[in-house]
Parts: sequence; structure tokens; C-alpha cells
Amino acid sequence: MILAGDIGGTSTRLALFDGDPAKPTVLETYPSRAHAGLEELVADFTAAHPSSLEAASFGVAGPVRGGRCVDATNLAWEVDAAPLAALLGLERVQLLNDLEANALGIASLRPSDFAALNDGDPDAAGNAAVVSLGTGLGQAGLYWDGRQHRAFATEGGHVDFAPRSERQVELYRWLEPQLGHVSVERVCSGTGLATLYRFAGGAPDTDPAAIAAGADTGDAAAVEAVDLLVEIYGSHAGNVALAMLATGGVYLGGGIAPKILPRLQAGGFIAAFVDKGRFRRLLERIPVTVILNDKTALLGAARAAREGA
Repeated sequence: MILAGDIGGTSTRLALFDGDPAKPTVLETYPSRAHAGLEELVADFTAAHPSSLEAASFGVAGPVRGGRCVDATNLAWEVDAAPLAALLGLERVQLLNDLEANALGIASLRPSDFAALNDGDPDAAGNAAVVSLGTGLGQAGLYWDGRQHRAFATEGGHVDFAPRSERQVELYRWLEPQLGHVSVERVCSGTGLATLYRFAGGAPDTDPAAIAAGADTGDAAAVEAVDLLVEIYGSHAGNVALAMLATGGVYLGGGIAPKILPRLQAGGFIAAFVDKGRFRRLLERIPVTVILNDKTALLGAARAAREGA
């Protein structure tokens, strides 16, 4: 029996897996910001669903070092494996970055869990990358060792925003006095979509879901905000593909990409993705796929628990 968790800035999912790490037998979702920490949630979950655990693993939205995550950007908690292990009566608990968990979870998905934006080469092989658009912007790599993919975490969502049009330069100049450092996550994420909407003349503090809905109903500021998001997302994903030489594919994860799938498929994303000068042809050959299954990181955490048990 495995306990796995996907710990994000907006919600936390905890699940039990009985043998098969691709099929949760119990799943609960909690609002992350309504709770003091992961230990509180795990205690509530295990009280409601008592079981004899063999392993536990949690994917956390932030850098994990020495079994701890203390620098999560969009989460007010510190997460420490040691007290979690004591709480669960286990010798150890595995903590990993949530995007590393997302990358691990891809192997548990079915063909119906994907939507293609760019078919790429039919025999594409090599490294792969995951770039996830959620509360923040996460990314991870899948290094191909010649026999299998091995996932690794990054914090690439916090690299510099690289404007590629006059309007994006205006956006940078508008944000830089407010923020100092303008990372790509500041303009390419759920919180970034709200920033783009404000830049386009929309009301401040508007919920990202409302902005996406407004784009579908013709709100001019929402249309511009979503179009900017798609272009920036595509350009950054192309940068990631080059940095990781991700000839095996780029996967778009997180909760936002499936919700704006028609706009991603409209062409602006791939146009920005491949717009890399002399390396355009290389990028045109890379498969780009949206992950539709919102439990992917949870499945990856369960897989990590099984393999580490």
C-alpha cells in the first residue's frame, strides 16, 4: 500500500495506491492555502482512510534538497520528510519536485491522455521535457540514458523572461519597475495570466479562470492576455527544448493547458516554439503534446514510492 501526494500552490491531492501505481484506490483533494502544512493534511487523510503503509512519496511545488522543501514560490509551507515519516510510522518518506513527479507519471498514461500540438518525427527519440502551466510555471527533464528515460527536476520557470515582440518588450518595461527581476513565470502561469490581463487593460485581481472564459466570449483584454500567454508559453517551451535537446518530445502539463487547448492548437504556440532561427528545422521535428490527465504528478509520486520502497 502506497500513499502518494501532489502538493501544489492551489491544491493538494493525496491518494492511496494498492499495488498498481497507475490506479488510486482512494483520492482526496484539499485547498492548499486553507491548511497550515502537509503534516496536518496527511494526518487528516490517514485518519479518514487508515491503512498499513509500505511507502509514501510526495511531489512538492518547489526545490527539494536533503529531504526538505523550504523555498516553494507559490506555497507558504515548508515540507520536511522526517516528521512525515514519523507521523506515518515509516523508516523514510520520499520528497521530490512536483515536476519531476509529473515527468515520472507520463509512463503511466494512456494515449487518450494526450493531445498533440505538433506531431514531429514519428521515430522521435532522445531526451524529453515537461513544461507545466499551473499556479506557477514548472519544468523538468527526462534524460535518455540509451535504455530508459530518467526524470530530473529544474527550476527553469524562474529564468529571465525573454520578450520576442514589440508588445512583449512593452510588457517587460511595464513590469520591470514593479518587480525588478521579471522571470518567465511572472508572465506565463495562472498568476501571470492575471498580470497579462491587467497589462491589457483588464481589472486587477481577476481570477485566471474568469480571464480564460472572457477570452471565449470576446473580452478584448482577455483575448490579448490569453494570446500573449500562448505566445510566451510557446517561446519558452522552445527554449527548454533547445536547452535540454529534447528531441524525444516536449510535454505540456499543469491545469491550464487543457483548459485553453483550442487556443494552443490555433497555431500561435507552435509558431513561437519553432521560431528559433537556424534551429527552426530541429524544433519542427520535435513532438509537442498536451497532457490531459490532471493526476499525472500524483501517478508519478506513486511510481517513485514503489521504486524507492
